[in-house]
Amino acid sequence: MNDAPALEMRAVTRTYRSGDADLHVLRGIDLILRPGEIVALVAPSGAGKSTLLHLAGLLERPTAGHVLIAGRDTNALDDTARTEIRRDSIGFVYQFHHLLGEFTALENVMLPQMIAGTPRAQAAARARTLLAGFGLAARLAHLPGKLSGGEQQRVAIARALANNPRLILADEPTGNLDVATSAVVFDELLATVRTHGAAALIATHNPDLAARMDRTVTLRGGRAVEE
Repeated sequence: MNDAPALEMRAVTRTYRSGDADLHVLRGIDLILRPGEIVALVAPSGAGKSTLLHLAGLLERPTAGHVLIAGRDTNALDDTARTEIRRDSIGFVYQFHHLLGEFTALENVMLPQMIAGTPRAQAAARARTLLAGFGLAARLAHLPGKLSGGEQQRVAIARALANNPRLILADEPTGNLDVATSAVVFDELLATVRTHGAAALIATHNPDLAARMDRTVTLRGGRAVEE
């Protein structure tokens, strides 16, 4: 059994070229998330939260430093190998659900499994179990446009968990919901992540939500600082 951290970032920097100048967004991120740990990422807009999540999710490459997923250093991997890690080991939840509108709730949760090679019947069974866990057993055949905002985000979370990832990355996952719905969906997200034993890094501006996670990390001067 692999007991390595779900995510490890070692001296990670990210610099962008802006005109004739370099924009140093991240200046040496050191961060470890272990299985079962839920960490809040809280920082002002423009501090680099989305950049950090993109690097952790292998959507971008660091300018320097190393990103390890389940103990595997991803720096030297080609794009195909990085895509396979994203598919099999990382689940993404965004502020907006990004569900495929022409597919039902059940099909949206089946698709990432089938892309990973899971047989259709097995993918459907897991999708039903996940959606039922979010109280959506009666909504399986509904298209996203026929679901409420809270229901759509529940489907998006179930989709993120479909391939049983070691790491969940969430960017303001309840930021587009009203206060009451946000609280309920966030409760379900935390409970489900803990049940599955995944690690989660959740970006949020909500201090009440951050306080319910295991610890809080912020970004100061391009570095990760424990609160």
